[in-house]
Amino acid sequence: MEWRDKIFKNHSIQEFEDLAFEVFRYQLKHCEVYSDYVSVLGKVNPSELSEMPFLPISLYKSRKIISNAFSNYDSIFKSSGTQGERSIHYVADTDVYKNSFDWTYRNFIGNPEDQTIIGLLPNYVEQGDSSLVYMVNSLIDNSDNSESQFFLSELDQLQEVVSKSQNMGKQLVVIGVAYSLLDLCDFGIDLSNAIVIETGGMKGRRKELSKEDLHSKLRKELNIIRLYSEYGMTELLSQAYCTKDLQFQGPPWMRVLIRDLYDPLTVIGDEKRGGINIVDLANVFGCSFIATEDTGIKLGDKFQLMGRIEKSDLRGCNLLVE
Repeated sequence: MEWRDKIFKNHSIQEFEDLAFEVFRYQLKHCEVYSDYVSVLGKVNPSELSEMPFLPISLYKSRKIISNAFSNYDSIFKSSGTQGERSIHYVADTDVYKNSFDWTYRNFIGNPEDQTIIGLLPNYVEQGDSSLVYMVNSLIDNSDNSESQFFLSELDQLQEVVSKSQNMGKQLVVIGVAYSLLDLCDFGIDLSNAIVIETGGMKGRRKELSKEDLHSKLRKELNIIRLYSEYGMTELLSQAYCTKDLQFQGPPWMRVLIRDLYDPLTVIGDEKRGGINIVDLANVFGCSFIATEDTGIKLGDKFQLMGRIEKSDLRGCNLLVE
């Protein structure tokens, strides 16, 4: 059975854990960076998911993390680089990424064939090599709709697309970085009939807002009824979505655990703030066990994003990359 057949299915808790350990053993053998990291920690035989070694996400800025079972890679994705050096994700099989985001989008948002999809991701488009742009561009292609497109600075033209989409009987979906969605507020566009997906991040263009304040402002000034947030990153191949409850949920092949900020090798229980660890089985040909630089709390099979890890929180986390 191929990895794709194993990964992209609904898993019980036990099935997920069994597959996670199978992926762990595969990556221990085929991903040199992860194997070296696990060996340094002396964690080659974890007995449960909470004991799994999670690779610090910062290593994507300095190391090539990819399975040695492949002689080359399909694609390179780079982070936005707003905080300096860009992370690089060498993707061995881009079709795995397509399978992941296509299933997740269809199950959380809808079928792109029935939609007009607008991308408001100017900084990602300008910098290039963005996994988010790749995803949105693929969804635009799947929509098979001439009105589906990216907008950079010509936001005043969006109103025309809003009207055309309604006349065509298509569901309008606007996927945008936070500051571009806030820019729309200056144009007085009514998005009450649209699904809006914010992807986070002011990218240094505007003052940072909490997720609650951002959503409140967007709902009020753009008349948004269906507002989602997407949580994803360059280093992973899966995404999570949340609605008005601000509780994110990912696909069946993605799990979140929360680690102690001062003891990063220890996983803590639900409803306690800590660093977000992600198990992303879709990233089987890279590293599926990532310690992010975000904080949050776990709420059953969902999680709530609290923000970035502050420098004062990094005393324990620094040990991971020394």
